[in-house]
Amino acid sequence: MENILLVINIILAIMLVIFVLFQKSEGGALGIGVSQENFMFSRSSGNFLTKATAIIATLFIICSLALTIVSRGDLVPTSSVLDKIEENSDEAPKIPENNN
Repeated sequence: MENILLVINIILAIMLVIFVLFQKSEGGALGIGVSQENFMFSRSSGNFLTKATAIIATLFIICSLALTIVSRGDLVPTSSVLDKIEENSDEAPKIPENNN
């Protein structure tokens, strides 16, 4: 199950990057030379790409959360590092007191 979710997560990540790169930039000087005629058609495709990007991003987040929940079951609970230090300090030899 974990491997399937991992493959789906990788595919969604690649799709998300591709959809973001296909989107038209709306700011700065990158839009120079676009006529009003092309603007009408690019607006509807931009709307589709925006919705598709939002859907893919939502699926990516859900898949990432599911992957985290599934992989968390394999973890073995361990004790604290401080508990281990306290256990080891009991076994260490004691320093004799200096009685001068």
